[in-house]
Amino acid sequence: ILNLTKMDNKPSMEEVTGFDKTKLKKAETIEKNNLPTKEVIDEEKKLKEKS
Repeated sequence: ILNLTKMDNKPSMEEVTGFDKTKLKKAETIEKNNLPTKEVIDEEKKLKEKS
């Protein structure tokens, strides 16, 4: 638990330097918003031009 003063929202340097990364859980990142490839963009442009 962080020890914050009344008007300060930043943790003290002691808390930052004493942080134990080994207690963190592993998390798998899943990309949700894939960007279209150049080929997909070109295909859409061609379809739009035909319309």
